[in-house]
Amino acid sequence: MGGGRALLAASVISIQNSCFTYPACQNCCSRLVLDSRRFNCLKCGCTGEMKDARYRYRLSLKVANMNDLFDITVFGSCLDPFFGVTAENLQRYIQDLNQLSGETNKDASPGVLVQAVETCFIGKRFIFGV
Repeated sequence: MGGGRALLAASVISIQNSCFTYPACQNCCSRLVLDSRRFNCLKCGCTGEMKDARYRYRLSLKVANMNDLFDITVFGSCLDPFFGVTAENLQRYIQDLNQLSGETNKDASPGVLVQAVETCFIGKRFIFGV
């Protein structure tokens, strides 16, 4: 593929990660570094209280067209219709489920959610802007 933007029609072969949201800087969308009470953006220097951190979707996929395999990452609110909620709300649901189940990895998505995402995407054909 050249240096410009293009559309890629491809089928999803696999989901490459099991964490579908990340804490994102409101200024530059980079991943925030979180500690127990504060967040910090290493890219633009934005800081704040952890309770004010906003989440964004990040779905990494392996896709294939007729000729090639590609690693594609889809970001942002374009995934809201597939998940049925914003990334912010999904993150709250994940935290609540992990708390109920005693899961210690705060970023881990429950297995049932991973299975649902795989069912929704694997084997389906999409048009990606790359």
